[in-house]
Amino acid sequence: MKCPFCNAIGTAVVDTRPNEEGDVVRRRRRCMACGKRFTTYERADLRLPLVIKRNSGRVSFNREKLRASLQLALRKRPVTTEAVEHAIERIEEDLLAMGEREISSQQLGELVMAQLRLLDKVAYIRFASVYRNFEDVDAFSRVIREVSRRERQ
Repeated sequence: MKCPFCNAIGTAVVDTRPNEEGDVVRRRRRCMACGKRFTTYERADLRLPLVIKRNSGRVSFNREKLRASLQLALRKRPVTTEAVEHAIERIEEDLLAMGEREISSQQLGELVMAQLRLLDKVAYIRFASVYRNFEDVDAFSRVIREVSRRERQ
């Protein structure tokens, strides 16, 4: 494993732990050259569906793009990195469970919104406002009322 800090090749595994579900292994590593520590995650390489964009183009599912979208919605919100990783894993599990070779970007957006709703209501509203492209204040207000209603239940 190459060190992300100094690009040296030699690293040593300091600690290895599986996650609670047992499908991801977390490894703490230490660079033999610079001594800095970093974490890597090991998971099975499964075939996720292609994403059909609105312009009908097809792209591979991109975990990093999904993470960036979640982090943007969650910016300055009190949500841990672990919680974001779990949300990404649940989205990937949902995609695999569908058993489809292709999925529309709209379907993927709905999966993301479902996870954001569980993580943080403000982040959910942020994402929904961009994703659903609200045309007016009334549409925005409806989503806020929906979130408020579900929170009281």
